Amino acid sequence: MSKQDKNYSEETDLVLKNHLKDTRRELGLSQQQLADMIGVSRNTIGSIERCVFVPTAKLALILCIALDKKFEELFYFD
Repeated sequence: MSKQDKNYSEETDLVLKNHLKDTRRELGLSQQQLADMIGVSRNTIGSIERCVFVPTAKLALILCIALDKKFEELFYFD
């Protein structure tokens, strides 16, 4: 099977997980403080921390910038 024929979505069950809760706590931030910093709701932060909601690439980048972390320091695939 060539690369063109390969359906990667069927063969991979990767889930984007994160270290957001630990990082936020290390920095002494509440969910509400982080949410206010980046312009989202506290519920959004909680949902990302619990891996209920996968952030868009833009939101993931905003989180990385706000927390001064590289993507791979904050997010990982499992």
